[in-house]
Amino acid sequence: MKTVSEYLKEKYGQKVYKIALSANVSCPNRDGTIGTRGCIFCSEGGSGEFAADKNKKIKEQIDDAKGLIKSKVNNCLYIAYFQSFTNTYAPIDYLRKIFYEAINQEDIVILSIATRPDCLSQEVLELLEELRKIKPVWVELGLQTIHEKTANYIRRGYSLEIYDRAVIELKKRGIEVIVHVILGLPGETQEEMIETVKYVINSGINGIKLQLLHVLRGTDLAKDYELGKFKALELDEYIKILKVLKDLIPDEVIVHRLTGDGPKKLLIAPKWSENKKKVLNIINKEILT
Repeated sequence: MKTVSEYLKEKYGQKVYKIALSANVSCPNRDGTIGTRGCIFCSEGGSGEFAADKNKKIKEQIDDAKGLIKSKVNNCLYIAYFQSFTNTYAPIDYLRKIFYEAINQEDIVILSIATRPDCLSQEVLELLEELRKIKPVWVELGLQTIHEKTANYIRRGYSLEIYDRAVIELKKRGIEVIVHVILGLPGETQEEMIETVKYVINSGINGIKLQLLHVLRGTDLAKDYELGKFKALELDEYIKILKVLKDLIPDEVIVHRLTGDGPKKLLIAPKWSENKKKVLNIINKEILT
C-alpha cells in the first residue's frame, strides 16, 4: 500500500501541500435536476467544511492558504483541490476561468477536481484534457459504493454504468482518476465494502480515498441514526476492515485517504473519530508499518 504523501515525495522530492478551494458551485442532486436534498450523508457545506471562503476569488483563496503554510514552511509546492459540491457542474466558461486561475500559478503542481461521474459532459472532458497538457489533473469521483441498494438509500442519483463510462473517458484523455469509497454505510457488510474496493481497483483507477462514514448534524442520515436504524462503526471494526483492504490495494493504486475528518461542530457519530491524533497513530502502527 502506497500513500499519497509517499507518492508525492517520490515524484517532487518534497512534501506537497493541498489547498482546499471552493468554486461556489451547486450539485444536480440539490438544485432539482436529480433531487433537492443531496446525498443522505452530505452536509449543508457539500462536504467542503474545510474548504476556503466561497465568496472569495480563487486567487484570493489560494493566496490565503499559501500565507498560512508559508508562515511555517519555505519553498512549498501545492495541489489546488476544488473540493465542495460538484466542481464540473457549472457553465464551461466559468470552469475554464477558475481552473486556469489555479493551474497557471507556478508553485501549484497538480489540479484536483472533485465531481460526480454524471457531470462530465463532452465539453468538460475536452477542458480537462486541455488542462492536463499544462499540468497533471486529478479528477475525484464520489462513487461511495457499487451496491445498488445502498446507492438508492444514500440517494446517489446515478448508476454504476455511468461511473464505468466516466472512468473510461477520463483515462482515455490521460487524466488521473481518484475514487471516493465510504466504509460503514448503513446495511453494508464488511464483505460488501470489500467488493466495492475490489471493483474500483479493477476499474483502472489511479487512486482511492477510503472515507469513514460520518454522521453529521443536519443531514437526513442523522435522522436515521437518531431513530436507531443503524450503528456507526467502532474503531476496532474500522481498523479490521482497513487491514483486509491493505492486502488488496496494489502499490500502483495510490491511497489518498484512510479515514477522513468530520467537522467537530457537526459530528454526531462515531465520536471516537474526533481524536484524530489517536486514530492516525493507530493507523500508522497497525496499517502503514
